[in-house]
Amino acid sequence: MRARIYKPAKTAMSSGMAKTHHWVLEFAPTAPREVDPLMGWTSSSDMNSQLRLQFDTLDAAQDYAKDHGIEAVVIQPKARKPNIRARGYGENFATDRKGAWTH
Repeated sequence: MRARIYKPAKTAMSSGMAKTHHWVLEFAPTAPREVDPLMGWTSSSDMNSQLRLQFDTLDAAQDYAKDHGIEAVVIQPKARKPNIRARGYGENFATDRKGAWTH
């Protein structure tokens, strides 16, 4: 079995970093998806494609893969530049604001 271990990215709908602090082990598909001729639904006989295992650390995920004979590829996350402003969100509404009000 082949799998990948990665840290999920933040969702595009939020600027928060929730659900990005754990590592995920996800199996690669071993069987192609098929279209059901009667209903038109897409299905697969591969049960491992439905599994997403979450771990607190990268070492725990790698140990699990090693103990269960899973060939895992680790994908390191890209570093995100921190968005830290001097006065924070309240600066947008400050009465002593130096710049022009843009909205």
